[in-house]
Amino acid sequence: MSSAGLKAPYLRLGVNIDHVATIRNARGGRHPDPVRAALLATEAGADGITAHLREDRRHISDDDISRLMSEISLPLNLEMAVTDEMLEIALRHRPNAACLVPERRQEVTTEGGLDVSGAMERLKPFVAQLKAAGIRVSLFIDPDMDQIQASADVNADIVELHTGPYCHAAFDGDRKAVSHEVDRLAHCARTAADAGLEVHAGHGLTFDTVDAVAAMPEIVELNIGHFLIGESIFGGLHSTIGRMRALMDNARAEATGCASA
Repeated sequence: MSSAGLKAPYLRLGVNIDHVATIRNARGGRHPDPVRAALLATEAGADGITAHLREDRRHISDDDISRLMSEISLPLNLEMAVTDEMLEIALRHRPNAACLVPERRQEVTTEGGLDVSGAMERLKPFVAQLKAAGIRVSLFIDPDMDQIQASADVNADIVELHTGPYCHAAFDGDRKAVSHEVDRLAHCARTAADAGLEVHAGHGLTFDTVDAVAAMPEIVELNIGHFLIGESIFGGLHSTIGRMRALMDNARAEATGCASA
């Protein structure tokens, strides 16, 4: 069913600054500074900043998190694994949100969603501790009905739908797979919203793929990082974020019948 005519919420843009730190860490030292990138993202129209503090500290560092908490005005979304160490760090800093993600040392980047349905015994008290500290809890999941139900069952506030398979299909030019993945994301976004979960999405989104996801009225936030940081090499971070912001806004307006004539 078309979403035209539905009143969708403002679509927020969370900018992930991890890969500014990746470039910094390639040579050591302090340049480029991910906190400076976060401040530029703020000026360019971002609504939040995302940073993933991994167990191996391959990009964002503990000091980066401390500085982000003290120096930026936007809400911080701390991506983290479900470990005692990360729980202690989150409870100490109290970011606006904690996004729980699967993490494996051998992966280059997060490769799939969290298996919530298979880890409910561990997740339920973990989520409860974060929420008791005033931290909103997001679960990064594949667009799967069982995972959505499990996310609601562990009392998460938010699910972030993994858009990687959709973006890979688009890159490969596989129209059938693209159509399938868009339908799957849209169906799961509706289901999650009906379950009382706030719906976010992200992973692999680009200028060419953001429209279809931004048009889904149940989704209230997109988290985008690697593409924005990579594209900023050619066009500058402010301009790149501004263009992404405009594409998101246009797609949302057209989908809800609010586009200007």
